[in-house]
Amino acid sequence: MCGITGWVDFTRDLTTASTVVDAMTDTLAARGPDARGTWLDRHAALGHRRLSVIDLEHGTQPMRTPERGPGDLPRAVISYGGEIYNFPELREELVLLGHRFTTRSDTEVALRAYLQWGEDFVRRLNGMYSLAIWDTAREELLLARDRLGVKPLYYHPTAGGVLFGSEPKAILANPLADAAAGAEELCDALLFLRTPGRVPFRGMRELKPGHLLRVSRAGISEERYWALESRPHTDDLPTTIATIRDLLDDIVPRQMVADVPLVSLLSGGLDSSTVTALAARARAADGGTLSTFSVDFTGHTENFRADAIRPTPDGPYALEVARHVGSDHHPVVLDRARLLDPAVRRTVLGAWDLPFNFADLDVSLFLLFAAVRRHATVALSGEGADEVFGGYLWFSDPEARRAETFPWLKLGAHRGLDPRSLFHPWFVDGIDLAEYEADLYRTALAEVPVLDGGDAENAEDRRTRELGYLTLTRWLPILLDKKDRMGMASGLEGRVPFCDHRLVEYVFNIPWDMKTYTGEEKALLRAAAADLLPESVLRRKKAAYPSIQDPAYDRALITGLTAAAGDGGAPLSPFLDGDAVRRTTAKTTTGSLSEFERILVESTVRLDDWLRTYQVELTGVKGTH
Repeated sequence: MCGITGWVDFTRDLTTASTVVDAMTDTLAARGPDARGTWLDRHAALGHRRLSVIDLEHGTQPMRTPERGPGDLPRAVISYGGEIYNFPELREELVLLGHRFTTRSDTEVALRAYLQWGEDFVRRLNGMYSLAIWDTAREELLLARDRLGVKPLYYHPTAGGVLFGSEPKAILANPLADAAAGAEELCDALLFLRTPGRVPFRGMRELKPGHLLRVSRAGISEERYWALESRPHTDDLPTTIATIRDLLDDIVPRQMVADVPLVSLLSGGLDSSTVTALAARARAADGGTLSTFSVDFTGHTENFRADAIRPTPDGPYALEVARHVGSDHHPVVLDRARLLDPAVRRTVLGAWDLPFNFADLDVSLFLLFAAVRRHATVALSGEGADEVFGGYLWFSDPEARRAETFPWLKLGAHRGLDPRSLFHPWFVDGIDLAEYEADLYRTALAEVPVLDGGDAENAEDRRTRELGYLTLTRWLPILLDKKDRMGMASGLEGRVPFCDHRLVEYVFNIPWDMKTYTGEEKALLRAAAADLLPESVLRRKKAAYPSIQDPAYDRALITGLTAAAGDGGAPLSPFLDGDAVRRTTAKTTTGSLSEFERILVESTVRLDDWLRTYQVELTGVKGTH
């Protein structure tokens, strides 16, 4: 996995900037607790924190080529984080082309692939990665990010070049970057959207998934090397199901390659259970037993209250799957006090660096990963299956399908998740939130690939394609960010088999009537996993990641909102509507907040905490100076 950072500046001598480069590198210590390294040239500096997963004794980074360039410098230097799952095949190909290797690491494969194929080498990679290569002969920096954006990468253009890092904190450790935000940045934070490329820190950018960034004396240029494409799906139903299964049979074992302990996260839902069953088979073939982990809350199963997004508790299903596949299962049981622990919540904010959150789901995921990390370094998960196979309610809900905005915002607004509701109308109008949302939606729709010029699809099929594209490019990145930040805060590498680009490309083009041929969501995945899972799990209706059901939790967290509204020194205090806050507070005196109301409350408190913790300077926002 690892964390990467660096600085390119054609107007400075960076060999004298080791103190700053060290500071940038060490902000990423949690991502790479096993080793650190830096490499400085006159106009380029690379930093690396290593989480050792493959070839533990070697693979030190930044890694240099033995071939020499100008001034007897290495021909190229790489700082890389992630995993390349097809590196054994690439290595064999490169050996036949004359390359020699001194390690067993995928890092060296990536570096030598660059020497062989130039920037086109990323098109050959199957994996999750963010990487930086400094080419001394060309005096050019190449940044690259994997196709789905599983691994993060941020950059900040400067007058002389660029700063970059796996997390914003690495960039903010450089004095050339400061923490500032304006109206546009606040809109991003309020709307529960991750627009590709945009970051709430002014001047900072996120390298988009499937993109390259080149930095040279000529300037900075960004290029897309991968995108979802529309093409006719010509396979019949049996062939489609078989192809999906064949892909999963290849993907999961590939993603189990590691020289450290690997486990699987198991909720008892279709997605994680499918990954777990395939992983358990692969582990058993090698004579071993897979360990699995799930999250639960004290008294949750016994006192469970069903709702629209969580019709059943996870615990019993996770245990049933574990018995079925023969895994060594470990429930991680949390209580209210742990979820409300101020130190834990500060760690979660520090892991994000950004004002995004999923209420108690963030905190419980972090605590789950911290517990898993005591047993393993790598964890498989089922993230991405709902996005790929259309498992969310908005794919079938008529109102969401008709919505002239992102469908999850429409559904959320009807259930208490309206980012406008806690703020003064003059503030919402002042930052043009409605127009900003509409503009983002228009931009996203314009990207959706058209099948055969649009003539081959009716309106419903076209809308389904739009919903799939929006979900994969605007919703999935939020979940991948959450998984990455909460895992790497403990030095745990998360792997997501359903985000293999081959599977995503194939399923994206399957017609909706085939995806739901039984009338159930994710019917194709259920069919592909039919021989792997107990019938109860195959038929189980989708249940969202578990959330604590405790009115006392809501009453405790609401104090943060009232403090933000009532404290005149709180960053958000001038913008919050006191009456709206009191109405929300009153709901906790008679019961619990809804799932979406809780996210609204916690996201507002998180935004206030973010502004305060990072000392963000608000500029150009009505009510600020």
